[in-house]
Amino acid sequence: MKPFTELNGTTAPLDLVNVDTDMIIPKQFLKTIERSGLGKGLFHELRFDADGAPIDSFPLNQPQYQGAEVLVAGDNFGCGSSREHAPWALLDWGFRCVIAPSFADIFYGNCFNNRILPIALPQAQVDQLMADAQQASRLQINLAEQSIQRANGEVIHFDIAPEYKIRLLEGLDLIGMTLQQEDSIAAYEDALNARRDWVLRGTKAA
Repeated sequence: MKPFTELNGTTAPLDLVNVDTDMIIPKQFLKTIERSGLGKGLFHELRFDADGAPIDSFPLNQPQYQGAEVLVAGDNFGCGSSREHAPWALLDWGFRCVIAPSFADIFYGNCFNNRILPIALPQAQVDQLMADAQQASRLQINLAEQSIQRANGEVIHFDIAPEYKIRLLEGLDLIGMTLQQEDSIAAYEDALNARRDWVLRGTKAA
């Protein structure tokens, strides 16, 4: 995976609570196992009316938010089903970071599997960033320092589990994390084969 170190991007607001994964990417877009192309379905039922016309009041349909890389959202973001298509759609649209007061656990983990940084902050700080996002302000996010710098210069610090931080900084998915232990795995397998040499003898005989 591509490492995540720093991000200087435009923010977009989604001032809604309990945004579930069906709202993020509706079920009709789940027929593919490809990670690309899902951005077209992102927030589809919020972006378009019943006739398929764009809803002008929805932020992502407004020109100032085109190319936004940071989404500021409400509490309990990513609840509902565990579909991994949700972070796929966010990433395909261009979002690399989501900031909210809280996230559903499975969605939170899926973000790290897909190069998206989810940041949980107290509601008061999210409210400040939501107001910034209403103005399409830019944020500077530094993962190593665990900091967010607002357009006015104020710096907000955030918490992140060390294992998640390392995965993003080094661009490691779950397979990559496992391969970091390749020597230990090989040593274990060698020791196991030595203790159970009858398995190898039986394989050769066959």
